[in-house]
Amino acid sequence: MTTNVGTLDRLLRAALGVGLLYLAFLSGVPAFDGGLLKYGAALVGCVMLIVAAIRVCPIYSIFGFKTCRA
Repeated sequence: MTTNVGTLDRLLRAALGVGLLYLAFLSGVPAFDGGLLKYGAALVGCVMLIVAAIRVCPIYSIFGFKTCRA
């Protein structure tokens, strides 16, 4: 797999992932008390953190996008 996620994209994805996990499990916001929104946010948050860690986005690969220099 070729790296296709740049540094700024990686930082934004990591921040979004952490934010979604916080909202899902620690925030106490009533909207996240239900199962669908809570676990949907947790799933998307985990995916964002994984993509930020491995620097490969499958959707970018499908469409040929690349936000990194190399």
